[in-house]
Amino acid sequence: MARQATSISASPSSDRVLGLADDAFEQRRPLRGQITKREVRAVTLYSLGLGHDSLVWDVGAGTGSISIEAGLIARDGRVLAIERDPETLPLLRRNVAQLGSGNVEVVVGEAPEVLEVLENPDSVFIGGSGGKLEAILDLAAARLKPGGRIVMNLAVLERANWAYHRVRDLGLSRDLVMIQAARGKDMADGTVRLESLNPVFVVSGRRED
Repeated sequence: MARQATSISASPSSDRVLGLADDAFEQRRPLRGQITKREVRAVTLYSLGLGHDSLVWDVGAGTGSISIEAGLIARDGRVLAIERDPETLPLLRRNVAQLGSGNVEVVVGEAPEVLEVLENPDSVFIGGSGGKLEAILDLAAARLKPGGRIVMNLAVLERANWAYHRVRDLGLSRDLVMIQAARGKDMADGTVRLESLNPVFVVSGRRED
């Protein structure tokens, strides 16, 4: 599929800070896992090693939570939010327009094919792969700039284990972290209990040369 790029301008608010609440983003209802939860988002953004002028690929951008916050950090760079799902694209575009800082570009297309025409990235986040994780990872690793990083969020241990070893095979240094968070929930009797979120495996790789 040919690349279809949409640049969406948004004026960054002077009081905009990093760390949006999950409900700040428009999402599918009922929620279908289209957003990276804030606890995982924090670790993911840190793992990407973003600089102020980074060029970022967000593959399988969903409704844009990573793209939008990455754009705030890479304020003098660009974020390419790559998404193929026609049902998700309107939400992504609205979130970028409402919450973005003016440097997020929505790219419509199927990965890995659409990635071939993009500029080489400093950082790559793979949030969705459409069953093509190996091809996307291999292409991203080949295009990654020296010192660049790739980060993947995976829900299944077997996939995380595969990705961890594949990163090594591609000549990248590697890391694997499991994020398991719980949020406080007020009870009717005034007490607080913890509600666990599903664990997420964050696999990352860095090109040293």
